[in-house]
Amino acid sequence: MEALLKSFALVLASEIGDKTQLLALVLALRFKRPLIVMAGILCATLLNHGLATLVGSWIGSQISEQTLRYGLAVIFLAFAVWILIPDKIDDDTSKTYGLTSAFVTTIVLFFLAEMGDKTQLATIALGAKFQDTIAVTAGTTAGMLVADGLAIICGERLTKIVPMRAIRIFSSGLFAVFGIGIALSGG
Repeated sequence: MEALLKSFALVLASEIGDKTQLLALVLALRFKRPLIVMAGILCATLLNHGLATLVGSWIGSQISEQTLRYGLAVIFLAFAVWILIPDKIDDDTSKTYGLTSAFVTTIVLFFLAEMGDKTQLATIALGAKFQDTIAVTAGTTAGMLVADGLAIICGERLTKIVPMRAIRIFSSGLFAVFGIGIALSGG
């Protein structure tokens, strides 16, 4: 349960203001089919984060517990800094691929946009820490769906209520707390 909840919270926090959240908004506005876009996000995220969790689990099984603990602490503290840097997305991204299906376009764009993204890297780190592919993948996917669903449903209205800077600072703090907690814990 810890793997599921922490994976959910960290990816939800890191996805706020991320390029894939902006991509979700752009695709929903372009295709006017929010449920189809969400289904595409679900498929792409399950595939991408499932693979990332497997890689993380393998890494976690190959190195010592102490090395893993300190390595993960550094990674999470780096994410705390990285999350403070705003993402930007090119407005023409959805046109570049020329796909007509909202579902296929969303799957392809989301899978590619997640490659090397902080949520994918966080998923690898979570997979290494918990070595529970199902719980981590489920948690990170749920976090991604909630964050991207908020972008699709609420759009720009949310950032008029809560400044993006405050959201980034909160998310950064969450990563820092987890990083420090990992460093201070016994494993």
